[in-house]
Amino acid sequence: MTNIVVVGGGAGGLELATSLGRKLGKKNKAQITLVDRNRTHLWKPLLHEVATGSMDAGIDALSYQSHAKNHGFDFQLGSLTAIKRDEKRIVLAPIHDEDGELVVHERELPYDILVMAIGSVSNDFNTPGIKDHCIFLDSPSQAHRFHDHMMNRFLQFATEYQPGDKVKIAIVGGGATGVELSAELYNAVEQLYAYGFKNLTTDSLKVTLVEAGPRILPALPERISGAAHQELVKLGVDVRTGTMITEATSEGLHTKDGELIEADLMVWAAGIKAPDFMKEIAGLETNRINQLVVHQTLQTTRDENIFVIGDCAACPQPDGKFVPPRAQSAHQMATQAYKNILAKLAGGEMKPYLYHDHGSLVSLSRFSTVGSLMGNLMRGSMMVEGYIARLVYISLYRMHQVALHGYVKTGLIMLVGRINRVLRPTLKLH
Repeated sequence: MTNIVVVGGGAGGLELATSLGRKLGKKNKAQITLVDRNRTHLWKPLLHEVATGSMDAGIDALSYQSHAKNHGFDFQLGSLTAIKRDEKRIVLAPIHDEDGELVVHERELPYDILVMAIGSVSNDFNTPGIKDHCIFLDSPSQAHRFHDHMMNRFLQFATEYQPGDKVKIAIVGGGATGVELSAELYNAVEQLYAYGFKNLTTDSLKVTLVEAGPRILPALPERISGAAHQELVKLGVDVRTGTMITEATSEGLHTKDGELIEADLMVWAAGIKAPDFMKEIAGLETNRINQLVVHQTLQTTRDENIFVIGDCAACPQPDGKFVPPRAQSAHQMATQAYKNILAKLAGGEMKPYLYHDHGSLVSLSRFSTVGSLMGNLMRGSMMVEGYIARLVYISLYRMHQVALHGYVKTGLIMLVGRINRVLRPTLKLH
């Protein structure tokens, strides 16, 4: 049978493996294998909620192994280190346990069609001190790390409070992650105070959101960016636009203007790139941020048997621009890659992927939701906010769940989620 290997179980990769498993794997028409370095899947746009404790990844995460079993594909735990294009094999790194003991030796997996869907990581632009002093939010493990540091700092503040003290958190990057995390922190503080963290109130929290550009949410229309800016200021966030960070130290962030932004916790959420090991991997064409360059059919420019989807793909569009790194892009690319792979196997014509902007929404925790709908599907965009925007924002996640589970099971998941929220606290406290 044809071996189709998908590397990366993010939004696009898992949806693609699921679709191929249902269509080909269950009918023994092809061998579908998904490779990921983690055992469970969590929708990346929700990581800021894991970081603050608003979502418990242990409950909401999806097991790759069980999902694969139910949808006609195999799952392999591992991290890709190399692609042997001449032999049509990929190399996976050895797996060690927490004590450093070898669990699984280096492995090689054969493929006839390879799909790269490894997503992106934060780009620190080689800024001194960032890797040593800032926390990234690229994975559940990093979100858990932030949560642990945050809870320890809040506990310290609550027990050793002195008048005038504040918990200082600085976030670099005014995109969706930075904006949503800023708002979610104020929700977390209100919840913790209700659970008995003495002296911890919104007045004792100082969040500084730093953006190098002239405004936050630069990918959204200016009026929506302005609305989000105003909402953050109302919450108490110190929004710094036009501010360039030149260094991070144990004291805080140093700006180009010589100012020190003091912080107990620092998060770097500015810019993205594909992982560094992707740079010119296997002789494939990559750009300056390590993305694999593809044709509009989503096949790499130097190997027609390798497809790329999601944030790690540099996919050109007819207007000369490239597909933006968004969850909706990964979803759309997974759908087109699925169709093109089936066409390739059948000897049919593969069609180009055209990005359709359905708009963008940003959740400011329970306080507000703002965004635009339709995007380039209509002349201009329609601004939405409040309760309606919140419903649409939640529906984006539901669409991802429907792609993985179908409508009936997604409905059951929603029901179980409601029961869990009733039976357990709304904030993870450990």
